[in-house]
Order: sequence, then structure tokens, then C-alpha cells
Amino acid sequence: MLTIAYIGNGKSTNRYHLPFALNRDYLKVKTIYARNPYKAEWDKLPGVLYTDDIQAVMNDAEIQLVVVCTHIDSHYSYAKLALDHGKHVLVEKPFMMSAEEAKSIFEYAREKKLIIQCYQNRRYDSDFLTTRAVIESGKLGELLEVEMNYDYYRPETPNSVTQFSRYGSYLFGHGVHTIDQVISYFGTPDRVHYDVRQLLGSGRMNDYFDLDFYYSTLKVSVKSSFFRLKARPSFVVYGKKGVFVKHSIDRQEEHLKLFYLPQGHADFGVDTPEHYGTLTYLNDEGNYHEEKIVSAKGDYARVYDDIYEAIVNGREKTIRDDETVAVMEILERGIEGCS
Repeated sequence: MLTIAYIGNGKSTNRYHLPFALNRDYLKVKTIYARNPYKAEWDKLPGVLYTDDIQAVMNDAEIQLVVVCTHIDSHYSYAKLALDHGKHVLVEKPFMMSAEEAKSIFEYAREKKLIIQCYQNRRYDSDFLTTRAVIESGKLGELLEVEMNYDYYRPETPNSVTQFSRYGSYLFGHGVHTIDQVISYFGTPDRVHYDVRQLLGSGRMNDYFDLDFYYSTLKVSVKSSFFRLKARPSFVVYGKKGVFVKHSIDRQEEHLKLFYLPQGHADFGVDTPEHYGTLTYLNDEGNYHEEKIVSAKGDYARVYDDIYEAIVNGREKTIRDDETVAVMEILERGIEGCS
């Protein structure tokens, strides 16, 4: 049993963590700290201590893992405090405010012989896992280009923001998902081309980005916008022998917003046939094939599986320190041109 405390009691904790932590019988959620734990936005869990006393977390010897789900400007201080009290730490993304902060806290954890890791749950998105499986099938042949899109039509979001903030930018808040997917699968690129915009003008929110990652002859593009009335396909992969197109994004978030939770629902986040991607390719004999690809099952709880194995069984972390630092460096470089 791995005993957990959360710092923060907002949407991150309640929507993107607790439904998955509670879906593993080897995890025990004991304490949730918040500056105002009595706010009634989310239903309280029975048997869990809600507190505004941070020492109730730090001085509890039973708590082994602290999960930081607060605003990015407090990630470093809460993570360091937990490490100082002998706790392992899982931190929401973006991990830290800079690559230097990330390097510093990783080194500090190593000195303490403790584990700290970023919560990169989007590695376990169904569309990403499905696309990986198609690539690894070899049916596309040598890869030439990968397009990854994460679009919304939410003009009210950038329209409501009147000042630029690098940490409140679309790149930091959403690019961190797809950039990590790229780094985790393809590795660190030879170079990156950045097109990061403020579509409402200077001094406003960053609401668009288009990043190209170059790996020898392969280009991987990550694109997102708040102004796409009709979203682009989630993934398009081109190889020398074929193409794979996956229009629909992972459905876990869709179900979470409906409070249709993983506990007791085997079909949570699962694609139905209308969401399947299409693989079109020529086989080795030159014959044309087109088929629907049944989607892989996404599961954000796999991040907890990973960190449990690292803490309890000494396995290497799946979400590596160097990958997290690389993501932070890309975010920093990408946002440099905005103000």
C-alpha cells in the first residue's frame, strides 16, 4: 500500500488525479491539504482528512507520496518542503517554472534519495497509444511526417484575458501535453522551429502554437489553437508506404467532465467504432489496404502504476528527468517571442 496526500483541492486534484488514484487498490488517499479545505466545489471523500494545516501532511509518517496540484509558481516550494520531510513527490505539469528549477529539484531529490516525477498523464491518451501501435506495426514503412493537433473553439478564453502571462499561456498550459508525447517517443530533436502567436495582438494571451521537431528526415509537428471551429485530426502519420489518420482525441477527459468515472465503468474513456482511426497502406506486394484500427485503451492511472513501481519496487522512472527538463527548455524557448 502506498499512502498519498494531495496539496491542492481544485480541478486538477479532483478531476485528473483522484478518479485514477481511487481506481487502484494499492493506493490509499489519506489527506488533502488546501488553504480553504471547506469550499464546496467538489464532493469530499469519506475517510479522507481535509485540512488547512500543511504540517498535517508533512509530519505524518504514514504518508509516503505527496502530489502537488497547485499553481506552477508554488510547485518548487511545495516539492522541496515534501522532500525535506522525506516524502516522494509527484508534481502536476508544467513541472516547474523553468528548466533550471527542474534540474535543481531533481538534484535535490537525488541527494535525499527520494523520487520526484512530473505527472505526464497524456502519455496514456488513447489516440497517442493507438498511433504508437500503428507506427510500430511497420505498415506505414519509413516515417516521413507526424502531425499532432490539439484544437479547441473557445474564443471566450483568450478574449477574457487582457494581459500576457508566460505561465498562463496556451503553450505552457497545453503544449506541455503534446511536447512531452513527442519527447517521450521520438526523443530530443535535432532542432525545433517555433511559431507561437498571440492572435488577439501583443500584450494578450498566447492562444496559438505550431512547433516543428526535426529528426533527420522525419518532421513531427505539434499544433494547437483556441480558434478552430472544426478541429484538425488528432494524429496524421505519413510513411513511405501509407498514412494513418485518427480524428478523435482521447475520451477520458470527456467522460470526466460528465462525472462518468473509471470506478465501476469498464467503458470509461473507451472509443467506439466511430472514433477509430483509418490506416491506409501498400503491402510488400504493392496491394492496397484500408482498415479501421481499434483504439488502444487510455488510462491515466498508469502514471500511478509507474511511480508505485519506482517507489516500492525500485524500478526506473518511466517519466525520466531528462525528458522533463527537455520539455521545460522547449516551453521556455517557445514563449520567448511573446510579450
